Amino acid sequence: MAYLATLALARGRGAALIATLGVALGLSVHAVVTSFGAGELLLLYPWLYEILRWIGVGYLLFLAWEGWQTKEYSPDSKDLNSASGQLLLRGFLSNVFNPKSVLFFVSVVPTFVGLAPGHPDYPVRMAIFGSVYIGIATVIHTTIVVLAAQLRAWLLEGTHQNTVRRALAAALVGVAVWLIWATRH
Repeated sequence: MAYLATLALARGRGAALIATLGVALGLSVHAVVTSFGAGELLLLYPWLYEILRWIGVGYLLFLAWEGWQTKEYSPDSKDLNSASGQLLLRGFLSNVFNPKSVLFFVSVVPTFVGLAPGHPDYPVRMAIFGSVYIGIATVIHTTIVVLAAQLRAWLLEGTHQNTVRRALAAALVGVAVWLIWATRH
C-alpha cells in the first residue's frame, strides 16, 4: 500500500493503477500456489520462506533508494520506469515477494476455507476465497491510489518536491524495517 501511494504521488493515478493491477496479479499467484498446497513448502522449508522474505525487503529498499534520488519532475519528461509493462511488473514484484501476503495465504486463508489442503474441494474453495480477497484488496488499493493522486499536486508543487519524495522514500525504508521485524520467526 505504501508503494502504491508513493507511486501515485510520484507518477500519478494512471501509473499507480497499472501497478495496482500488478499487485492483484501477485496476490493471484499466492492464491493459486496455496490452493494447490504448495504453501506447505514454506512450512516444511523455512529457508525458502527466508529467501522470499529477504527478496521482498530488498525490493522495498531498492524502491526507497530510487525514490530518494533527487530529480526534477516535469510532466513532459519520460521516465524509463513509467512504461505500462514496467509498472505492471513492479506492482507484481512488490507483492509476489511480500512475505506478509505469503504468510496470510499459507496460514490464515486455510482456516477460512475449512478444508485440509488434500481435500478434493480445497482448490475450488481457495479459488473462491482468494478471488473475494483479491477483489476486496484491489478496491482498497485503488482507493489509496485515488486519494494519494488527489494530494499529488498539493504535495509536489514548488521547491518541496524533493523533500516529499525523500520523506516517502524514508517511509518505504520504515516499511522494510517493519517487514523485517513483523515477519521474523
